[in-house]
Amino acid sequence: MLKKMLIGTAVLASCLTAQMAVADTSDKRIALSNNYAGNSWRQAMLDSWEKVAGAAAADGVVAEAPAFTTAENQVTEQAAQIQNLILEGYDAIVINAASPDALNGAVKQACDAGIVVVSFDGIVTEPCAYRIAVDFHAMGKLEVEYLATRMDGGNLLEIRGLAGVFVDDEISAGIHEGVAENPQFEIVGSVHGDWAQDVAQKAVAGVLPSLPEIAAVVTQGGDGYGAAQAFAAAGRPTPLIVMGNRYDEMLWWKEQKDANGYETMSVSIAPGVGTLAFWVAQMILDGKDVPQDLTVPFLQITQDTLEDSLATTQPGGVANVEYSLEDAQGVVDGS
Repeated sequence: MLKKMLIGTAVLASCLTAQMAVADTSDKRIALSNNYAGNSWRQAMLDSWEKVAGAAAADGVVAEAPAFTTAENQVTEQAAQIQNLILEGYDAIVINAASPDALNGAVKQACDAGIVVVSFDGIVTEPCAYRIAVDFHAMGKLEVEYLATRMDGGNLLEIRGLAGVFVDDEISAGIHEGVAENPQFEIVGSVHGDWAQDVAQKAVAGVLPSLPEIAAVVTQGGDGYGAAQAFAAAGRPTPLIVMGNRYDEMLWWKEQKDANGYETMSVSIAPGVGTLAFWVAQMILDGKDVPQDLTVPFLQITQDTLEDSLATTQPGGVANVEYSLEDAQGVVDGS
């Protein structure tokens, strides 16, 4: 009996040791490859990565988790960056991609080298990679569906993001589907704002003289305040502008709400989704079974939640949600 107990204890100890070995990622290195940092959302994303991944490295969960950002939103530059990370021997690469398919060659090289690749926000289509995204198409469509609850119809100005990026294409496609299903609206102008207030303001200012009266502006985030400034500078009536969760947008919205009851909504992906990608990469390195595709909800702010969202967002920042390991496990388990 004693012999059986000792054998059982030894087996249990062996299993626990194996579990601990599998769970040990303290020697693993995870890198972030980011294609662009020229707006407040990307800056908030990088800040969240440094905060969460940096803490994980400091706590010994991983060996290191640096972030690398290319100087320009260029596929060739990011592909070269990924190839450098392969040569440097990283165990996992988390990617916010400049293109959904043009980086697939570099991504496949990483996978063939035994490197875990997790893409988020700007995802990649290479089958070996993991993908974390919101339903950007649904997000764009939601904007038009919201407008349909607020007005009988009218002319719309569309402000797009970075040309050629998956996120821009998907949100725009959702907006256009929403308009097709609500033909009382018509898109009479479209500009690229690059998800940046200053770029959006210049782009809108440039096109406004050629446009008829605008009932509403549909956006992608980081462009609402710039649009409002452009309309004000042109002496045009302020339309209903869908916002993108940036602090300056929400502050302007609250000022207008207090002054004249201005009402709109705001929607975007939380910059902290990058921290979810970090934990997903860590979990895969840890031997966990993770689905190849994960979808997370977008973050929506309403007239009723505006003040609370503004109070918890840093000036110059973006309304955000950051993920812990437990949060990431919940996303994976619920997928």
